[in-house]
Amino acid sequence: MRTNHRHRLAVSATTVFLGVSVALGSGLATPAFADSTTVSAVILGVGANEAQRIVTWYSTVDVAQQVQVAPTAKLGANGEFPADAVTFAATGAANIATSGGFNRHSTITGLQENTSYSYRVGSAGDWSTAYAFSTQDFEGDYDFLFYGDPQIGASGNVAKDQAGWTDTLDVSLTANPKAELLVSGGDQVETANTESQWNAFLASDKLRQYPWAATIGNHDVGGKAYEQHLYTPNTDRSTAYYADGKGTATSGGDYWYVYKDTLFIDLNSNSYATSQGGGGDAAHVAYVTDVINKHGSEAKWTVLVYHHSIYSAASHAKDADNKVRRVDFPATFSKLGVDLVLQGHDHVYTRSYLIKNGAKANPDEQPGQSEVFAGPGGVLYVTANSASGSKYYDITTPDSSGTSGAGNGADPLKPEDYWYNSVQNQEHVRSYVKVQVRNDKLVVEDVRSGTCAAPNASVELGLSCSNDAATKGVGTVVDKVTVHPYHGDNQDIQVNVPALAPGEFGWTIDGQNGLVDLGTAAQQKDAFFLSADGKINPIKVTDSRRTLSPWALSASVGDFADAAKSFSGAYLGWSPYLVTKGAGATAGSAVASGYDNGGKGLSESAVLGSAAQGHARGSAVLGADLGLKFPDSVDKGNYRTTLTITALSS
Repeated sequence: MRTNHRHRLAVSATTVFLGVSVALGSGLATPAFADSTTVSAVILGVGANEAQRIVTWYSTVDVAQQVQVAPTAKLGANGEFPADAVTFAATGAANIATSGGFNRHSTITGLQENTSYSYRVGSAGDWSTAYAFSTQDFEGDYDFLFYGDPQIGASGNVAKDQAGWTDTLDVSLTANPKAELLVSGGDQVETANTESQWNAFLASDKLRQYPWAATIGNHDVGGKAYEQHLYTPNTDRSTAYYADGKGTATSGGDYWYVYKDTLFIDLNSNSYATSQGGGGDAAHVAYVTDVINKHGSEAKWTVLVYHHSIYSAASHAKDADNKVRRVDFPATFSKLGVDLVLQGHDHVYTRSYLIKNGAKANPDEQPGQSEVFAGPGGVLYVTANSASGSKYYDITTPDSSGTSGAGNGADPLKPEDYWYNSVQNQEHVRSYVKVQVRNDKLVVEDVRSGTCAAPNASVELGLSCSNDAATKGVGTVVDKVTVHPYHGDNQDIQVNVPALAPGEFGWTIDGQNGLVDLGTAAQQKDAFFLSADGKINPIKVTDSRRTLSPWALSASVGDFADAAKSFSGAYLGWSPYLVTKGAGATAGSAVASGYDNGGKGLSESAVLGSAAQGHARGSAVLGADLGLKFPDSVDKGNYRTTLTITALSS
């Protein structure tokens, strides 16, 4: 989680959006008109932010096409789109010969929160079936689901692989209907340009109702079908991000997007060495660094996604290329404050210990620990098992190559596991990873979406299975961990500004794990401002010097900010007090909110507490009541600022 070694304050503001709220992913009845005979392979993709979606499809004709969108509530009784439905022009090109036809993609922009939309693609008189998706609140908590290697066709039976993949989507989204993103671990298909496998991957309508965040795997990279089917936002398709350094007949590229308060960065890990022709890991490291430097301040969390797991436990754990990545990536990820890394490739579930600079961050962290606290540079790495059942890899045995860096040595606390893994699991059953993004924690859990029974292609075709459906059935949890972020040496403070409605206001407080939460600001009756109150976490001052020198503890804040939105820190005031007397301490003077007097509030340094020359030795505990008052012109959102505390003494 991004933070400074200072105090952060947070307030929430978001544009008020008009719309009708329905369950995410709700279906839409087929309208009473003919479906297009020219359009196929429609998939809903993630956009650059919450207000965007990208739709990609195939067409048998090379004509101008578009996506048409309208709030579902405005559709006619038979599914007719209203006259004011919005259209977005599509672009694309001819497909490769083996695919045939043409590819199209279009970006839907300007979506409103808490709204159900219907959309269709094609052109007037030749529209596809209409599909539906829903947006949720553009601020606050949310869940996303991560899927490892569907790899349709890997078992040798496409139909069975499709059945397992479709079932995992059904199971996971029935259990989590309000999940907001479906994130890929790569390897959508077994053979890059085999369209029958792509058709099976795309068969479920869930991929037209929830946005898919694509990741390129080693089985996708060998052709252009991946790029034809899965258009992604903010994508750098420079040759450095293609394994062969060309991209004329292969897929590639790195991309990023911000969803709510999370910065997602997705890498083409197939390019790892310059000897292949591309920019290798060095190019990815530079890309991640640049994106975080430019956009990290827009988010509270940073999540990286790529295919090749560097901390796995099965057939690929000791691969030479993964050892290279295991050396190239971790130090940069720790330095940049990455919170979570999601990976696939090894068809096994693993959850790492918190890793810092390529080594276990805390030697005392226990195997399977359910709650972890990320110190500076601590990163969690997760590998997802097969979401389709098309292929599983068995867990392998550690060696004596070391317990840091590229080593694959044993965990001293659990010698049968690799040193870097807190949890390893392989039952030969399908699963998916659920990530709960909360105000001040991430909750990551691996959930079973199947058992030994069909659909489970690998087991149906002869692989053994160790799952006990009676105790470890569909929906049971393989592993769950709560990750608390690093807040530095100071305190984070947060307040939520609600979407204002006449006559109805409220606020809440959440001050877990060091975050000082001012709750949701309330509008005052017959006034034109909002206010919120709270307390800083008490600060203990100890002075045992024989010189009995004077001291003072002061603090100030910057502007409250939520991405590009902000308001002045001058609107924050406080009233210091002594929680515990001692060390000659006296509380500083109260500072009023600048809203009341036009002053600078805590935007300029103010004394929290002090002691004069000759004071008694000992300790004191200082506190302060916070008072925030600001105009009601501030947009809805989650704002944060930093309370910087300075100790001065002669």
